[in-house]
Amino acid sequence: MSMTDAQLAAHLAEVAGQILLAVRGAKVLSDKALGVAGDAVANQFLVHALRQQRPDDGLLSEESRDTGERLEKSRVWIIDPVDGTREYGEERSDWAVHVGLAIDGAPVIGAVALPGANAVLRTDRLAELPPAPDRLRMLVSRSRPAPEATEVAARIGAELVPMGSAGAKAMAVIRGEADIYLHSGGQYEWDSCAPAAVALAHGLHVSRIDGSPLVYNQADVYMPDLLICRREHAQRVLDEVARIVNAA
Repeated sequence: MSMTDAQLAAHLAEVAGQILLAVRGAKVLSDKALGVAGDAVANQFLVHALRQQRPDDGLLSEESRDTGERLEKSRVWIIDPVDGTREYGEERSDWAVHVGLAIDGAPVIGAVALPGANAVLRTDRLAELPPAPDRLRMLVSRSRPAPEATEVAARIGAELVPMGSAGAKAMAVIRGEADIYLHSGGQYEWDSCAPAAVALAHGLHVSRIDGSPLVYNQADVYMPDLLICRREHAQRVLDEVARIVNAA
């Protein structure tokens, strides 16, 4: 069956999510062991599928050894088999599966499956963004809220919304569950490639917290920070971040 890149990303993310739900539903593993097993099983499926369906493309996965061969490629699939392993193991719903495609470093195509919500958000099927409320909502980590995010929220009067995985937080903006996702605690390329692609396709602002673009398929895959929000809120948030950084 021939599929476009976007169709392939969505199909693989959805099937991986179903596999992960089946593994969790077996009820034979503890929280931590469940996370390890889920990562391994989903990664094996995604890697084998992408190697077969797109053999000429590069591949970067959180759960596979990075060989560096991808650096010679224009097209690189960047995947996170379980984004939010802790939440997955705890049988929460705020975890995700990321399947993204970066082309010449830009997050162009992707899908984010939210198996706990029975949803797949993708770059080729766009949802209408609900209107923002009068009081904005800022997404933060459940366990490690970024200081910059909490400070910006205080400055603009936003409500803090704790949530699990990066993908779940980014998709919450599209789903109308929150309005701003500001992260400065450090991530890696697989944490944001697919969510960034989906957010951009939906017309959201996506950048580093200094306003510069996110660039993927780098030798060093560490990505310190990002901002995903509605375009009308972006400049205000970026200005507040700049004031905080300059005052430090």
